[in-house]
Formats: sequence, C-alpha cells, structure tokens
Amino acid sequence: MTFVEGPVTVTVPATSANLGPGYDSLGLALDLRDELTGEVISTSSIHRVPGGDLEITVEGAGEGTVPLDESHLVVRSMRAAFDIIGKQPAGLRLHCRNRIPHARGLGSSSAAIIGGLVLARALVAGGELILDDDTLFQKAAEIEGHPDNVAPAFHGGFTIAGDDDGFFAVRTAVDPRVSVVVFVPATGVETKAARGLLPDTVPHSDAAADAGRTALLVAALSDAPEHLHRATRDFLHQEYRRPAMPESLALVDELRADGVAAIVSGAGPTVLAFSSGVESAETSKLSARCPEGWTCHALSVDMDGVRIL
Repeated sequence: MTFVEGPVTVTVPATSANLGPGYDSLGLALDLRDELTGEVISTSSIHRVPGGDLEITVEGAGEGTVPLDESHLVVRSMRAAFDIIGKQPAGLRLHCRNRIPHARGLGSSSAAIIGGLVLARALVAGGELILDDDTLFQKAAEIEGHPDNVAPAFHGGFTIAGDDDGFFAVRTAVDPRVSVVVFVPATGVETKAARGLLPDTVPHSDAAADAGRTALLVAALSDAPEHLHRATRDFLHQEYRRPAMPESLALVDELRADGVAAIVSGAGPTVLAFSSGVESAETSKLSARCPEGWTCHALSVDMDGVRIL
C-alpha cells in the first residue's frame, strides 16, 4: 500500500437533518461547502512540519477556536480511515477552509467526518478498493452516533437514514423547484444540550401525527412542494427545545403563521425555510426577514455530496 504524492482536496456540503417531523431520519444536503486539503508527508520531511508529524491550519468557521492537534474531528476521522486501510502516514498536513458555521444545526461535524474519511481514502493509492463506500458510511455514522447528517453529506440530495442491524441510507428524489433560505443566529447551541431537553416518552397521538407528516414530507420534497407547509409540522422535538433557542422558535412561528414551511435545522438554532429557486421573488422576500445580527443564505439543494477535486 502506498500514499499518493502531493495534496488532495475534497469538498463536502452542509446538511439539515430532521426537516421538521423526520427526527433522526431525514436529511438534506445544501450548497454551502467546506473544503479540506490534505497531504501525506514523508518521513524525511517530518522535521519541516511545525509541531512534529501533524500540521493543521483552519480558515473560516472555527478559526482560532477548534483544536489544532489529534483531537481535531477531521484528523480523528482520517485516522479512523487509515486504521481500516491498515497504515498510518508518517506525517500529515491538513488545511480546512470552512464555510459551514459550527454549532448551528447545519451539519458541520458530519462534514468534518465525511470529509476526513474520504480525504484519507483519496490519499491512498487504490483506497476505494480497500475502503468501500458502505464501510466508509458505516464508520462515519459510528463516529457521529447517528446517520441522518452523514448520509446527505456523503450521498448528496435528500436521504432517509436509520439504524437497523447496521446503519442504512436511501437517497430519494428532490423536486427541482425546491430551495431553502437559512437564518443563522450569531450564537450556537450544542447538539448535546439540545438533545438533553427531549423527553424519554411522547404521547402516542404525537408519534402517529409525526409519522404521517414524515411520509407526506417525502412526497412533498419529491414532487409535491405545495404540501411542504403541512408536511413540515413537527410534534416530537422542536417545541421541547424552545428553552434553548427561543428566538429561533419565535421566527419559526412567525414564518409558519404566514404560510412559510419553516423548521429548526437539525438541533438548531438555525431556522430553515423552504422556498422556490435561489433567485426567486419568494426567496428575496424571505431573505429580507432575517433578524438583526443573524446571517442569511439562500441555498440550492446540493445533489453531489462529497467530492474530490
């Protein structure tokens, strides 16, 4: 087994999970991408790498705050891939250009995991023959703990994912009229904190209502976007999380009252609103409703998933 010479770059999209009623099962890839460039450094070159055998630089989201050592999530994911392949490089150089905001419910951790695994595989000659797509996806979901974000980050588009004697993901169609506007607050919410607000049990009626809306959402995203408002009504998780993100839920309430299919993206606090075309009048009107101090992005659905450049 040999490592390739020179740098390799991969890009991986942001993702939004849950999508309202599809708790821990539905995910959508969005055209906002992180870019990771990695290079294996030979033994004779290690002395030129500051800090020994690992050099990490970060620009954009997380710059100055994420760790620059072996605990970096991209590096941990790369190490996991190299372990499966059967050989760790003598030295490693990594540069991250991050556009996906951290701790905002847009899948930054899944992008790091998928990006790291795919980058490591691409740095090995014939890596896809040793680490196939299914094994890579299983490892990504294992690292993340659930598959709903890593599935669209890897496959692109709209995915249905779960855990049934192993993680699975099925990609399904997305109507070309569907796009989104995301409203990103200035401060984030950690996924663990947001999950901690959820009850252990919910009423049977709420579970049944959520199941019906989830089925409708699959149909609405596939070819009936006129039903997105009804299909995105959630009964299982968003209201319970209101104490952690009251401004986000207030915005969701306001948008939905005006007929907009708005949801909390993932574990929040970003708010996602479905629209029709990134340059449409509807999208422009939605973007104008961005709260002061927040940032707004009009995004298309990313159909490619992780890519090697």
